[in-house]
Amino acid sequence: MPATLIDPVRDAVSLIPVHKGQFDAWLAEQPLRRSTWVKAGAFRADPGSTCLVPSERGSLEMVLVGTEATIDPFAFGALPRSLPDGAYRVDGHLDATAAHNAALGWALGSYAFTRYKKSAGRAPARLVWPDAADRPAVQRTAEAIYLVRDLVNLPANDLGPAELADAAEKLARRHKAKCRVIVGDELIEAGYPAIHAVGRASVRAPRLIDLTWGKKSHPKVTIVGKGVCFDSGGLDIKPSSGMLLMKKDMGGGAHALGLAHMIMAAGLPVRLRVLVPAVENMVSGDAFRPLDVLRTRKGLTVEVGNTDAEGRLILCDALAEACREKPALLVDFSTLTGAARVALGPDIPAMFSNDDALADELAAAGRAVCDPVWRLPLHQPYRKGLDSKVADIGNVASGGFAGAIVAGLFLEAFVEPGIPWAHFDLSAWNFSARPGRPEGGEALALRAVHAVIARRFGGGE
Repeated sequence: MPATLIDPVRDAVSLIPVHKGQFDAWLAEQPLRRSTWVKAGAFRADPGSTCLVPSERGSLEMVLVGTEATIDPFAFGALPRSLPDGAYRVDGHLDATAAHNAALGWALGSYAFTRYKKSAGRAPARLVWPDAADRPAVQRTAEAIYLVRDLVNLPANDLGPAELADAAEKLARRHKAKCRVIVGDELIEAGYPAIHAVGRASVRAPRLIDLTWGKKSHPKVTIVGKGVCFDSGGLDIKPSSGMLLMKKDMGGGAHALGLAHMIMAAGLPVRLRVLVPAVENMVSGDAFRPLDVLRTRKGLTVEVGNTDAEGRLILCDALAEACREKPALLVDFSTLTGAARVALGPDIPAMFSNDDALADELAAAGRAVCDPVWRLPLHQPYRKGLDSKVADIGNVASGGFAGAIVAGLFLEAFVEPGIPWAHFDLSAWNFSARPGRPEGGEALALRAVHAVIARRFGGGE
């Protein structure tokens, strides 16, 4: 995370958040010179708008920032790269939530993926920490989102299953967690046949990443993330247009690691486990085939109706293992279906849950922290579409309707009844740049899920 949040400095320029409904009253209280300038610039405090106000000497005196009534996390997101270079401070009282959001939005707006470009433009402007901001909370949240963005943005030639495992092991070392990685044919011996079947066609061996942290006596929270580092579609191969962004198909695994960082950095009193099956779905003589019947860790057999529905096949083994410990909460993240994007677009993850109270809590948390999710139903009548004549279950249904729901129903078959479970089908990608959200990899639902875990299982540091 860049050092764009700083301790107070003498020459910091004032940032004045102005709500549109209070703008006229604010303007009436200003000196004539200032009000005349603001009117001439046609500034009306529309959310996201700014007005740079000069001093009598012509230097920058203040910046007006149009905001909603409550400062959302992205109200300041465009400012680090749109304002002139320098240091800024927020004038006026901000409560703890608004201060947190202002600082977080500034941090997120400072992000740039620079690994392959020699020049990423000028350095972002800097913001003096708002007084009421919880610095550790902002820091760990921004670091988690940066981690997700960095991992998703990496091309597949530099981020395969081994490199994703390396990222997990680096995170484990930072937090003094344990990380076990099961590689290649060891997956068969360890009882993860579906993960092995999906990943075996690649020259880069499949893996199961298994990170644990926290006291064994604490409530168990398990996070599962889909780690398909590249998805060609397998023998049901994608067209080139469908393959173009498949470097992001490990976005669920990136989210699992990002959320794990937030939990561990906060010191939440939980026994955390993170399971990320990491594979490439490639084409070779050893690729799994349409109508193959795969065995799974749970013991159920799966008939493969389409090799491009591979994410649910690796997740089913990980979910079965997760349930073995009967966690108090089980969450999975995956870039699973295009159907979820058609229904909700790229900005809102589809949420499925077997627990109404958990789903309501997640939705409420998403609204509270401006990290929205939307629940879709696990509509049981659609389950018959997964019936197979030769296996316990199929991995796809015919017809193409309700694809995200059908995928959720498939995963539900591998979750033990009574374990509170939430499944997030998300995009992990910004298709266009917006304040605080550059085009490229993106973290979604992390802050909402973290808020629920913190509320359910206690504070932390």
